[in-house]
Amino acid sequence: MAIPVIDFSKLNGEERAKIMAQIANGCEEWGFFQLVNHGIPEELLERVKKVCSEWYKSEREEDFKNSTPMKLLEQLEEAKTGEKLENVDWEDVITLLDDNEWPSESPEFKETMKEYRYEVKKLAEKVMEVMDENLGLPKGYIKKEFDADEDNQAFFGTKVSHYPPCPSPELVNGLRAHTDAGGVILLFQDDVVGGLQILKEGQWIDVQPLPNSIVINTGDQIEVLSNGRYKSVWHRVLATPDGNRRSIASFYNPSLKATIAPAPELVNPGTKEVEQAYPKFVFGDYMSVYASQKFLPKEPRFEAVGAM
Repeated sequence: MAIPVIDFSKLNGEERAKIMAQIANGCEEWGFFQLVNHGIPEELLERVKKVCSEWYKSEREEDFKNSTPMKLLEQLEEAKTGEKLENVDWEDVITLLDDNEWPSESPEFKETMKEYRYEVKKLAEKVMEVMDENLGLPKGYIKKEFDADEDNQAFFGTKVSHYPPCPSPELVNGLRAHTDAGGVILLFQDDVVGGLQILKEGQWIDVQPLPNSIVINTGDQIEVLSNGRYKSVWHRVLATPDGNRRSIASFYNPSLKATIAPAPELVNPGTKEVEQAYPKFVFGDYMSVYASQKFLPKEPRFEAVGAM
């Protein structure tokens, strides 16, 4: 089994219906799919790889050698108990937002990542419009639901992660299994070092590196808006003994003040009664629950926020 790979450049051509169906299948049956020919210039993607790798090597690599995961793993190796580190991730990570301070040593990193974030945000909005259409919702519905008002618009963040070579990958997770809390996630993953897996039908399946593709997955809020047609999917990253995995994940999430609920069109379509499968809630309340339950089953999160 392999997650769907879709040629996004054919969306507005003669094969539009086929591509729409492939994306619908990716959302309904997988929760993950890869886009090729997605419109983000390859020259820009090559620069992103370069600046992220150089930035990690110059500003983060030494610090990781003294990090908590490194120290805990060394202690566990010395103890020789055979136990696994369950509550840490073998990951170095920063989050880029429009209004936070980015690494100060590299102007090239800042310029390139600002350009990349602009392009990937445009792609996210195109993907959401396809989801709107496939779900039978008005154009721009998901985007509109993610904005609370003019002053509280959808959140767009980019997480730059590196998973350094691990001396004992069997003892620690690269990133523990979880579903994503938000909306649409766009991942530019390493095209050499693997490790990302999704859970499908009880099996962990590799998301194979594909040069310059963008991996799309749906978060918990898309599951709610679609009334369960599109499910958020469990995924994880394995620690590996070789290679420094680079992972750049961008999150198009609701504003913390946005109210999220199943789209009315998907609760009572036509005359066929369909039960509302999820509560109505404020996304900020959901994030408060998610903060302590990220690595636990998602259903109790919906129950907890529905009871607020």
